[in-house]
Amino acid sequence: MKKAKMYGVIAVALLLVFSIVGCSTEGKDTAGGKVVISGKNFTEQEILVYLMAGVVDAKTDLEVETKPWLGGTMVASKALDAGDIDIYAEYTGTALTVQLEQAVITDPDEAYATVSKMYQEKKDITWLKPFGFNNTYTLTMRKADAEKLGVETFSDLIKDAPNLEMVSEPEFLERDDGYKGIQKLYGINFKDVKAMDAGLMYNALKDGKADVCPAYATDGRIIAFDLKVLKDDKNFFPPYYAAPIIRNDTLAKHPELADALNSLAGKLDDTTMQKLNAQVDLDKKASKDVADEWLKAQGLI
Repeated sequence: MKKAKMYGVIAVALLLVFSIVGCSTEGKDTAGGKVVISGKNFTEQEILVYLMAGVVDAKTDLEVETKPWLGGTMVASKALDAGDIDIYAEYTGTALTVQLEQAVITDPDEAYATVSKMYQEKKDITWLKPFGFNNTYTLTMRKADAEKLGVETFSDLIKDAPNLEMVSEPEFLERDDGYKGIQKLYGINFKDVKAMDAGLMYNALKDGKADVCPAYATDGRIIAFDLKVLKDDKNFFPPYYAAPIIRNDTLAKHPELADALNSLAGKLDDTTMQKLNAQVDLDKKASKDVADEWLKAQGLI
């Protein structure tokens, strides 16, 4: 009997321990429901996943599941369409030209209005308010060289391009909305153009082994390597303003998500996003830590 009583006491104690551990792992009552926030497979998107998750966790009673690095644009889009995820951040230019297969719209407000309307009509998806930054393609040079040559815009490159070398990721060289389109619109022809991995091309530019390279406007290496972002003065590239997009059925079920996610609206300009990306890509900080620190600094969590 004594042994049986002892086992009974141990069993009760173990149940209590497991119940306490189970409660502490989540830290939130999941009765309010759960949302899945995902992102594409690059640094900026991972940061955005944790920024969105942070405000949803802080401002609602919902459980948040994060799925960063899900895949490319089509993977993320199909997952949202299928209901495998509820939210991810998309870019207006990508939505317009890739998802909707529409012609380029250079006006940022018009591009946003167009994708917002078409996503509602065709996909039952809502575009919430943009974060504030425009992650479009651009051309970059070492700042000292740009100042020496007096280059501020793409058009300024025309006279000096025959003496300059450009390095680029292969995709940019092959796309009509990349180097081919720039050549056609601006008439820029470099002395030499070499295809190179994106990570290597920035170092080649920094180390003086090339003079020009394409870049995303919010890449952290622009600041770290003291590069000059040239102005696309003929508006060749479409605007790529990022915003949370959410399934309509999710939003109808949890309307509080709109206010939570819109708390990020207009808070991230190009320079801020560059700095956040640099903390991950160059300083090797975890994306979640970078996101949480920024949200706390802004008083959002």
